[in-house]
Parts: sequence; structure tokens; C-alpha cells
Amino acid sequence: MTETDRVRIAVAIARSGIASRRGAEVYVRERRVAIDGRVTTDLSLRVDPGNQRITLDGEPLPLAEPLRYYALNKPRGVLSTARDDRGRRTVVDFLPGNAPRCVPVGRLDLESEGLILLSNDGPLIGTLLHPSAEVQRVYLAEVIGSPTDESLDAMHAGIDDEGEHLQAKPARSRRPGRMLRDRRSTSWITLSLHTGRKRELRRLCAAIGHPVVTLRRVRFGPLLLRDLEVGAVRPLSRREIRLLRRAAGISDDA
Repeated sequence: MTETDRVRIAVAIARSGIASRRGAEVYVRERRVAIDGRVTTDLSLRVDPGNQRITLDGEPLPLAEPLRYYALNKPRGVLSTARDDRGRRTVVDFLPGNAPRCVPVGRLDLESEGLILLSNDGPLIGTLLHPSAEVQRVYLAEVIGSPTDESLDAMHAGIDDEGEHLQAKPARSRRPGRMLRDRRSTSWITLSLHTGRKRELRRLCAAIGHPVVTLRRVRFGPLLLRDLEVGAVRPLSRREIRLLRRAAGISDDA
């Protein structure tokens, strides 16, 4: 058993699918977890799930599925959820047939497109989505008209809407878009934010008088959409996984 095979006991439990990492820590504190027959309350203990017998309330942990990480260029009209009771298409439908059960890392609304990550690494997903991680998301937004510098300043300062303070960082550069059927023109702007409130960018753009026509996420943390085709999915490289974990503030053996 090498040191690189070891993970913290709460991580081993979380990866088995029994509980979240925080829930697993509660189990350990409550003396419900044993390693090779010996109860432990040491949350710093590192274990090798492949070579040690870990039990919860006397029952062995389920075998953990291998961790998988994917990037998808989500098309418009696809739900950012693992399942839908109405049978509509979701992001998990684009995963390879041999992929383990994965869930999306955050959401893109139904009409938005672009980069979305999917994984079965629960601890990493939870950390990436926690507000304290401040993981940057970058979007290209095609909006009606051409926002002035004053409008962009208002977005940067923040706008109160429906009891929430919405805020995004816009780029100063704007490029022309197209002419719509009703003869209105559009332009493209780059927007970044660190939160994930419901339809936040659409609400912000509407508030400054420039409704969104197209919204595309091009970056999540250190990962870029690049030339991934719409509807295409690919596994993340080891380097990209390390970058994601670093963005979440966790080490490879945490």
C-alpha cells in the first residue's frame, strides 16, 4: 500500500456513495466507523479502501466507482440535471454508455449553452460549488443593442433584483452581433461571475435594458470550452483534474 493510495477516511466514505463528506465526518465522530475491525474517531486518518476493510455500523462500505470527470458543450434546450420526470433530454444523456453515475457541476439554464462539467466526485463537486471557493465562470452574451460603459459599470457595481444583489464583471470590449428579424441589432459582451444564482446574467442584462439573445459559458474555473463542438463530451485530462482540485483548494490526497 503506497501513500498515494491513501485518502482521508471521510473521503473514502463519501466516494462510496453512502454520504457526503460532511455526513461521513459525523459518522466518524459518532464512532460508527471501523478500519480493519478497530473503531476510529480520527478524521485525519488516511486509509486505502482497496486494501483495508472499512465498515459503517458493522457493514462494509460499497465498492466505490472509479472517479470520472467530463466536459460537455451543452446545447440549448437540454436540462442541466441528472434526470427529468417528464422525460426531457438532460446533460447526462450525452455521457458515454460505460460512464458511472455522474451529476452536473452546477447548472446552465435551459436556453443557455456551453461548458458544463459532469462528475461522480461528490466532495470535489460540493467544494467547487460552495460560494467560498469563488470559482470563476466566464460567459459570452449576445445582447440586444450595445451596452454603454455606464451600463457595464452598473453591472459591475451590482443591481438589486427580487431581493437579491446581482453582480457580474463585464469586459469593456464589445463586438457587433447580427441584425434580428425585427431589425434590432445585437452585440457580444464577455461577463464573468463567481456565483450561480438563478438566471443571474439574464436578469442583469435585462435590468440594464439589453436582454440576452444567446448565452454561452466558455470557462469554468481553470477549464476552457475551446473548440469542443456543441453536444460533444470528452473526459478531462489528469492535468485538468489537478487544476480543478487546486481551484477548489483541495489536494490530490485530501
